[in-house]
Amino acid sequence: MAGMNASGTNAHDTTRRSLLGGAAALGLASLTLDGTAHATESASRRRARGRFAGTSVLITGATSGIGEATARAFAAAGAHVGFCGRRAELGRKVEREIRAAGGEATYVQADVREAEQVRTFVDRIAQRYGGIDVAFNNAGVGSAKLPHEMTVEEWDDVQATNARGVFLALKYEIPHMLKAGRGIVICTSSSAAEQARPNGGAYTASKRAVQGIVKSAALAYGPKGIRVNAVLPGTTDTAFVRPPGIPDADWAQYKKAFGPLNIDGLERMAEPDEIARAVLALASDDFPYMTGASVAVDGGSTAGRKMIRPGGA
Repeated sequence: MAGMNASGTNAHDTTRRSLLGGAAALGLASLTLDGTAHATESASRRRARGRFAGTSVLITGATSGIGEATARAFAAAGAHVGFCGRRAELGRKVEREIRAAGGEATYVQADVREAEQVRTFVDRIAQRYGGIDVAFNNAGVGSAKLPHEMTVEEWDDVQATNARGVFLALKYEIPHMLKAGRGIVICTSSSAAEQARPNGGAYTASKRAVQGIVKSAALAYGPKGIRVNAVLPGTTDTAFVRPPGIPDADWAQYKKAFGPLNIDGLERMAEPDEIARAVLALASDDFPYMTGASVAVDGGSTAGRKMIRPGGA
């Protein structure tokens, strides 16, 4: 009969079994004879344990905003989260609330502009949680001045926090990942790196620098099992863009008008948890072949031509 070999076995089935054996040897999945893939661990079991159960996650700049939302999201997914920030009161509050919700988190006060503080923070978290599996280098500050109106000190502070801070974090994180032979790094750039504003020279320059650091690091450490990518948030509803003291009702009205005027595509600001979910996705096993990339999570703002006016991510 056509398709049968000498032993009476269908040749197509023989080939299929051979492929299944190869997949099993690689530990990727088990397959039925009809070609349906089954994960080695059920999806329900993974959900029960948490997607990042037992994973050591380090985050800079997590006392508020996107960093805080991401720390909470990782902890809710089972990760052990170590995070830093300059504001100790806020950091301790986030730490307490994560633990009260059943998560594991450790706050360390640290300023990413200061090399020794960054080194101490990274090493403490690595020691506490047995290494660093994922690093989210997120700490940053904004600026909204025309170049000739900025002081040299203001320019230097933006660069020191946003660009030098990422460099310092990488400098002390990477040795731990090299020792383990694996790791995932995500750095916060911004949609402003692709869509500048007249008063955003310092900020755009710093976030472009982050993209350059990410690309170089991806090339340097990819062969060592370390993936490095950048996330580019659009304007996000955080204290970073919300003027202090504005009442909630007034802010809601402002946001309602801001979106259609400034953000092509979704025509609204992002929520912090939406950016956090993107970070968790990039840190998962769903993107094993992605490195050196800049992923825009900006509601379509950089895909269009509208210019974001006040604020920015």
